[in-house]
Amino acid sequence: MITINGERLLADLYDLRKIGAFKTGVHRPTLSEEDMVSRRWLCDKLDAFGHGAEIDGIANVIGRAPGKGPHVLAGSHIESQNEAGWLDGALGVIYALEAARAVKEAGTFGERGVDVIAFADEEGHFGNFFGSYSFLGELSDETIDGAMDRTRGTPLREALEKAGLTGRPRRQIERGRHSAFLEAHIEQGDWLEANDLTIGIVTSIVAIWQFRIVFEGVQNHAGTTRMAIRRDAGVALTELCHRIHETFPEVAAERSVWTTGRITLQPGAPSIIPGRAEMLFQFRDADLAVLERIQAHLERLVAESNTAGPCSARLEVISRAIPAVMDGRVQDAIETAAEQIVPGRHTRMPSGAGHDAQNVARHLPSGMLFVPSIGGISHHWTENTSDQDIVAGGRVFAAAIGELLAAAE
Repeated sequence: MITINGERLLADLYDLRKIGAFKTGVHRPTLSEEDMVSRRWLCDKLDAFGHGAEIDGIANVIGRAPGKGPHVLAGSHIESQNEAGWLDGALGVIYALEAARAVKEAGTFGERGVDVIAFADEEGHFGNFFGSYSFLGELSDETIDGAMDRTRGTPLREALEKAGLTGRPRRQIERGRHSAFLEAHIEQGDWLEANDLTIGIVTSIVAIWQFRIVFEGVQNHAGTTRMAIRRDAGVALTELCHRIHETFPEVAAERSVWTTGRITLQPGAPSIIPGRAEMLFQFRDADLAVLERIQAHLERLVAESNTAGPCSARLEVISRAIPAVMDGRVQDAIETAAEQIVPGRHTRMPSGAGHDAQNVARHLPSGMLFVPSIGGISHHWTENTSDQDIVAGGRVFAAAIGELLAAAE
C-alpha cells in the first residue's frame, strides 16, 4: 500500500490556502494574479521531486512523472469561484501531488508513476472546463477567441497575454501514456456527513440540462392599466415557477435537482408592467431517461402556459450534456483502498456536480473519490472538511492509485 505523509499533505493545503485568502476561503478566479501565483507554486512543488512541470497555453499545470509508464493521471482544478471555498478543486490537486511524491518515495513501481494535472477554468470564469477540453483536444482556437470573463468582461486572449501565456503550446493528452485518471473532491453536499461516512466512490457524474424560458406580454403603465387587461410577463413567469416546484417531484428521480438561476424582467422599472420576462433554468440527473422525462414535462408546462395566455411562452435549449459513467475497475480500486483504510465507512454514489473527470472519462478509464463537506456547504467561503477526513481521503486516494499502478500493463 502506498503510504502518504499526512502532515505534509495538510501543510501543502494550508499553504495553498494562503494564496488569494478571503475570510476562511479563497478568491482565485481563473488567470487572476492569485491564480497564476498558485499555478507557479504548484510547479515549484512538482519540480522539487523531479516531476518536470509546466504551465501550458491555456493555463493547465502538468507535471510528468519520469519513466516510460504506463502512468496514472491524477488531479483536479486549482482556481476558485469568486470569494469561495478553499478545498473545491484544490483538494484533488494536492491529493495528486502527495500521491505522486509517495509513489516515487516507495520506489516499487519501476517505470510507472503519477502524472499530476491542475486543469484551468473548471469553474467557468471564461467557459466551463476549458482546461480539460483543451487537454483532450476538444477546445478550438475560435472558442478561445470568443471567450470573455463572465464577471469582468475581459477577453480570454487578453487574460492569457497578461498572464504571460501567449505563444505557449496547449499540451494535449499523450495517447497510450496513461492507464487511468483519478480525481478527488469534496462532496459539495451532505450525504456523506449525514450518513457518518468518510469516502464516496463516484459511480457517475450528472448531466446538466440548461434552458431559457421566455415570456412575451405587453409593456404598459403600472398606474393606469387595469388589472383585468394586463399581460404581465413577470406574473406569467412566476406562475410557471410555481407549477415547476409543484409538479417536478412527480417526474423526477430521488437525486434529481432543478434550479431557476436567474430571472430578468424588462424593462425592470417599478412603474412599468414587464413586457418580457426571462428565466434561466437547469436540472440535473445521472440517468438519461430521467433527464428526458423531465424535459418532456417541462415542455408540457411551457406549452400549457402559452396556450392559457395571456402571455406567450417559449422554451429554448441552451445545452444538454450526457451523464458520465465512471469506470468500474477504478471504482473497485477506490473501494478496495477504502475498505482497508476506513472499513465500512464508504459508499458508492453519483456526483450531483460537474467535474473534469466527466470529460476525461471519454478518453481514459476514470474515477472520482469524495470526502465529506461539513454542513454540505460549497461555493462559499465557509466551505470546510475536517483534517481527519482530509488525511483519510488522501490515504485512500494514494492507495487506489497504488492498486491501479500495480494492475497496469
